[in-house]
Amino acid sequence: MKNNIGNEFIKLTQYKFLEESDRAKGIPQPPIEVPENDNPLLDLDDPKAFAIPERNLTELLRRRKSYREYADEALTREELSYLLWATQGVKKRIIQETAEGFVDVTLRTVPSAGARHPFETFLLLNNVQGFEPGLYRYVATKHKLQALEVTANIQDEIVQACLGQEFLKTAAATFIWVADSYRTTWRYGERGFRYLFLDAGHVCQNLYLAASAIDAGACAVGAFNDEELNSLLGLDGSNLFVVYLATVGKLVSQA
Repeated sequence: MKNNIGNEFIKLTQYKFLEESDRAKGIPQPPIEVPENDNPLLDLDDPKAFAIPERNLTELLRRRKSYREYADEALTREELSYLLWATQGVKKRIIQETAEGFVDVTLRTVPSAGARHPFETFLLLNNVQGFEPGLYRYVATKHKLQALEVTANIQDEIVQACLGQEFLKTAAATFIWVADSYRTTWRYGERGFRYLFLDAGHVCQNLYLAASAIDAGACAVGAFNDEELNSLLGLDGSNLFVVYLATVGKLVSQA
């Protein structure tokens, strides 16, 4: 019988097997954000100034489903800004005093274990007003974008890495959530890997609901070649790795 890796993971991340965390050892916390590259920061619109129609939460929940077909209509700059804020927006940044010392903490629009917020948002933009098609990273603490250095064929390469799912090319944007695992394991040890995947669900559900609120649709993507996609994004695949993706686009008219 083959080893059941899933069961082993659950077993070995139980509290009774946990060792002292790096936080408890007094090791300084890792940065709350991946360092910026040398490319200029690109402004996003203020999400607070973006007026969306009043929506009932129950209505949004009823409308929520996965959409893989999108209209040939661009997302606006304001809409992209709103979706980024809804999924990883920083509401407040504080220096928190703990028993182990002072900790830099961000409070965001989604829950995260211990407010560690391990995710970086990479974006494949295909059809967003004001931005050239390409790959970007969201700098959450500044609510800005930064272009990443990639090949001219990055769109096709990402589709290939996602096992040929062509709707990634017809979506206006694809959100790619990259985990910086040490942000969470620094506090929780190996059990922190459980929390990474819980946090991913929180982020993606916010995208679904926020997209529905602006009459757009989203579709989560969990099928991809890990090594290939991590390599395309310049990730080491060990501490920094892709966990989840989701496409977003305007809905095709039902008329």
